[in-house]
Amino acid sequence: MKAELKRTNEPIFWLLFGAGGMLSALIGAMLVFITSFAVPLGILPAEVFSYANMQGFAQHFIGKVFLFAIIALFLWHAVHRIFHSLHDVGIHTGPLARLLCYGIAFVGTMLAGWALLVMA
Repeated sequence: MKAELKRTNEPIFWLLFGAGGMLSALIGAMLVFITSFAVPLGILPAEVFSYANMQGFAQHFIGKVFLFAIIALFLWHAVHRIFHSLHDVGIHTGPLARLLCYGIAFVGTMLAGWALLVMA
């Protein structure tokens, strides 16, 4: 007799969680270093993060892809961690909590994509 496997979308969320975790480990620490220490302490010139430079970066196709990946994957990583942490602290989540957590990530991802697309 063949056992049937239950179909689930959980691997998709674990994929986004893993990608966001890898990206935050590799790039997040450098972003914190640059914005919190390197520029304020004068290690990097302040012009590097001027409004004009950052706007130019965000308007370029590669910059948009980079910013979208950072925002979306960090967001999916965070909500997945929060969702599973609720169980760890004794709050047993149901479909509403799942919808709320992943809905926030979905809406945030769509807003980031929209904001980057309308940026001329």
